[in-house]
Amino acid sequence: MTLVKDSVPARAARPAAAPAGRPGRRRENLAGYLFMSPWITGFLLLTAGPMVASLYFAFTDYNLFNSPRWVGFDNFTKMFDDPRWQKSVEVTAKYVVIGTPLKLLLALGVALLLAQSRRGQAFYRAAFYAPSLIGASVSVGFVWRSLFSDGAIVDRTQTFLGFHVGGWVGNADWVLYCLVALTVWQFGAPMVIFLAGLKQVPRELYEAAEMDGAGAFRRFWNITLPTISPVLFFNVLLETIHSFQIFGSAYVVSNTYCGPADATLVYTCYLYQQGFRNAQMGFAAAMAWMLLLAVALVTAVLFWSQKKWVHYAEEAR
Repeated sequence: MTLVKDSVPARAARPAAAPAGRPGRRRENLAGYLFMSPWITGFLLLTAGPMVASLYFAFTDYNLFNSPRWVGFDNFTKMFDDPRWQKSVEVTAKYVVIGTPLKLLLALGVALLLAQSRRGQAFYRAAFYAPSLIGASVSVGFVWRSLFSDGAIVDRTQTFLGFHVGGWVGNADWVLYCLVALTVWQFGAPMVIFLAGLKQVPRELYEAAEMDGAGAFRRFWNITLPTISPVLFFNVLLETIHSFQIFGSAYVVSNTYCGPADATLVYTCYLYQQGFRNAQMGFAAAMAWMLLLAVALVTAVLFWSQKKWVHYAEEAR
């Protein structure tokens, strides 16, 4: 007897199923871009767009009223031959070199004091941080100018102590130090960052150093500074960049003239004068890009040098 097997019809091939969750992932990405769209729009219209436009204007003769005219590198060559531009570079460099270290030293010193447990610690931290919140305002600039004017409290105090310097604002040899004093007074922001770094130093290291007979200075030099060196590097980098960008205090304290005798002619103040007072927007755009390159160069040098003096926790493992 012949057995005949029932032929079973072959099942139709099914298409490969789409990976689970792909439509959901697309919806999540779409929602993410939707929430990011205000920032992206603002970046393109208010940051990237003006940067590209200023780069084009840097190679043109543009006075805000007529159409830009391409001049190539003329703005840059004229810039290097301009004695007032050279003066602005000198004043800005002096301000950065003097003001930034003094501000960081004061911030670190106060942070060391506030790191110790004491009564009213929260009040002292808030009080020392407050100048950083209001220091950049125009009103504080006016107050600072009145304090350092002729016959004001600083002048009278100097005279009482036997120093006949006069008001710093009207003295070309002292007015820059008035700006330095203002920026040093705003030490609250780096102080808070230093304070956070000091809280991360292991107490066991101090206890071991005390048992070995190390004094306060050796504990600070061999334990505190190496441990908070990443925080110190961050503050140095941040405050250096901020110092290059000084404008408001110099503009207000000098009564909008950046003087006397160009003594407070910081780089951004001269950029403002060229762009908006002299209507040389092409020259001002070239100055802005030179400032960007200078800050980038200083930042690169700081990042290169940090390999020699910044110690991270991962390196000790």
